[in-house]
Amino acid sequence: MNYRHAFHAGNHADVLKHVVLLALCDALTSKPAPCFALDTHAGRGLYRLDGEAAQKTGEAQDGIARLIAETPRQPAIRRYLAAVQACREQHGAHSYPGSPWLLAHALREQDRIALCELHPEEAQVLGSHFEADPRMAVHARDGYAAIKALLPAKHGAQKFARGLVLIDPPYEAQLDEFDFALAALREGLARWPQGMYALWYPIKQRRSLHTFYRKAAGLSAKSSLLLELLVRPDDSPLRMNGSGLLLLNAPWQFDGLMQPALAAMAGALGETGASARVEWLKAPL
Repeated sequence: MNYRHAFHAGNHADVLKHVVLLALCDALTSKPAPCFALDTHAGRGLYRLDGEAAQKTGEAQDGIARLIAETPRQPAIRRYLAAVQACREQHGAHSYPGSPWLLAHALREQDRIALCELHPEEAQVLGSHFEADPRMAVHARDGYAAIKALLPAKHGAQKFARGLVLIDPPYEAQLDEFDFALAALREGLARWPQGMYALWYPIKQRRSLHTFYRKAAGLSAKSSLLLELLVRPDDSPLRMNGSGLLLLNAPWQFDGLMQPALAAMAGALGETGASARVEWLKAPL
């Protein structure tokens, strides 16, 4: 309840998360059927990088600001930078889009988006950003519980065969958060097995995540893909050295699309010892 993403908006973790999120949305919208997206930990949806919180940490300077200066050529990164630019044209030069804004930007009129945010103040701001968008439903509630309540995905009588669940918790419970997230993924897969699921996680020391990797590989998804970006060696348990996304039921050949993008991000955002990882825990058949 004390976490505020405004302190971290636009950092290297956001860059990874949002490049992948837009690529997933593009895969969904490549087919004409409507789709559904659930963002379980939505935050406020839109941030100011010239605000007090962002200026206090300066994390965006080593994230989105550095990536813009590098101007990488990879299509997935250019897609992301174009979305950031569209956000700034609409909301000001120092704006940064959270995942709700990116979902609204990337998805279509026939699609539906559910946003969950437990913190009352953040949920109120989130609702104010999207109150005029009929596609968006804002829920001031626990995102993990929403997986049980809102899946399988439907809107009135309409049922959605395709869609995405983004789980982006603050990890205030540290390693215990992985167990909460894995339980939510099991629930989601049981209720909506055809959906795509993306779980973001921080990396301090990768060896501490071996139990998580093992449990993730055992989930009942058709496939499990890890995408990880380390901006420095994972040699300290006291700082976030990188982050990753666990993708369940990823789109066809998504690993090939992400491999050069992650390599470019490691080059643009990383210090000495930076690295990228694209690896199947469970490869698609």
